[in-house]
Amino acid sequence: MEFVDQPFHVEPRNIVDDDPQERVSAEAAILNSRVHYYGRLTGSSDRLLSPPDHVIPRPEEIYIYSPLGTAFKVAGSDHASKNPSIVTIFAIWNTMMGTSILSIPWGIKQAGFTLGVVILIFTGLLMLYCCYIVLKSPKAISCVDTSNWEFPDVCRHYFGKFGQWSSLVFSMVSLIGAMVVYWVLMSNFLYNTGQFIYNYAHNVNVSDSEFGTNGSDKVICPYPNTDPGRNDTMNVLYLGSSGNDTSDGNSFEHYWSKTNTVPLYLITLLLPLLCFRSASFFARFTFLGTISVVYLIVLVTFKAVRLGFHLEFHWFDSTQFYVPEFRLLFPQLTGVLTLAFFIHNCIITLMKSNRHQENNVRDLSVAYLLVGMTYLYVGVLIFASFPSPPLFKDCIEPNFLDNFPTSDVMVFVARTFLLFQMITVYPLLGYLVRVQIMGQIFGNNYPSFFHVLTLNILIVGAGVLMAKFYPNIGSIIRFSGATCGLALVFVFPTLVHMISLRRQGRLSLPSALFHSFLILLGVANLIAQFFL
Repeated sequence: MEFVDQPFHVEPRNIVDDDPQERVSAEAAILNSRVHYYGRLTGSSDRLLSPPDHVIPRPEEIYIYSPLGTAFKVAGSDHASKNPSIVTIFAIWNTMMGTSILSIPWGIKQAGFTLGVVILIFTGLLMLYCCYIVLKSPKAISCVDTSNWEFPDVCRHYFGKFGQWSSLVFSMVSLIGAMVVYWVLMSNFLYNTGQFIYNYAHNVNVSDSEFGTNGSDKVICPYPNTDPGRNDTMNVLYLGSSGNDTSDGNSFEHYWSKTNTVPLYLITLLLPLLCFRSASFFARFTFLGTISVVYLIVLVTFKAVRLGFHLEFHWFDSTQFYVPEFRLLFPQLTGVLTLAFFIHNCIITLMKSNRHQENNVRDLSVAYLLVGMTYLYVGVLIFASFPSPPLFKDCIEPNFLDNFPTSDVMVFVARTFLLFQMITVYPLLGYLVRVQIMGQIFGNNYPSFFHVLTLNILIVGAGVLMAKFYPNIGSIIRFSGATCGLALVFVFPTLVHMISLRRQGRLSLPSALFHSFLILLGVANLIAQFFL
């Protein structure tokens, strides 16, 4: 058998373009047949008779051939699908910006203003370093091809099945925790949106019955009699409350309750959406997340300008209206921030689309800087502008939008934006949970409708129960953040890094001590959540 010495080349003009109605040219058909001919000469394990490089067309000349005799050009090659650094940076920023931003002011209040700012900066740097370890972990494995690996694959390489399943379980904690928070927030936003529409349609004015400030930019304290020493402001009060602050017993309040009925109404909308076989339709609405965050920043800026700053520094003792600068409740903020800065389980995937791979570390650092500045901006402005006096700073809610009355138009718009965003993101989170759980257990992402429905009922049930009995998103976020952060931020990345350095003979005593200290921080962060 004799191979052709000269390269086989077909002019691009001889291959059909994007128009599917054009017929395949004779030259393109010959090229296609030639590749198939080489393919029949060899088995999958025998590379000797594989098609030579000059037979395989360049990526920009690859077409998909239809049995009907037409060819479709592949939309974009690897090079074309790569994103510039600015797009990668904002993709990371947009992915990290979630519901945690609503709890940052509450977390700063729990830690104290000065200590809260310091902890936010320190935690951001710590999370950045651990994310950097995750990002470079596949490249430290030289014996196998890791180009398509994710971090669970790295954990499996170093720790076997235990590492793979452990990373899966803790990843599920973060995803299901986010879905529970979403359900609580969607119930909150749907309730307040419906209340606003009802009050507007019936000319109902409830501002005088709410404890708060006067004026056009009213700020309220939903639970003014709460003990300031408690770890949150909602855990006991919601157990026997319908969430409506009224007791006239009319039909609207009876059927439109924040904790008793609205969480159940969401089931009729979201449970069918969770059972969709594909989540591609909902992925088209991810831009709503960016719009919501930008609008929140505008809202916070506007409110801060109108309300002004209200700050007094009392370092260790509370006063009538102000909290101390340093409080022992600070681990609640570290738990929230662990989830707020968490992107470790998907950072490798996000960075694969970066056009200049040599800039990955720089782009990751810039993205974390932007995220940290956003959290700091929102947290500091809400805390500083909260009107004290007449209100006590400890009235800042785990969802800072709850400190504004239902009648506030700008806040109504924010709640509406966030509600629609979460309705589209919630099925995506459910899809990720289903793919990982069903894929690992059954080897099929959609084993049957019954399996999928059972899983979705369990997830929705958890959200409904939390929305009814414990709708404190701050505490839910801090527990889920500290739990998944222990494994996916502190333990697995640092152990992988130390094992990799040890195999290379580069593990020093200071490095081992520092990374062991990071593991201890993760353990302490989780344990502290149960004692506050």
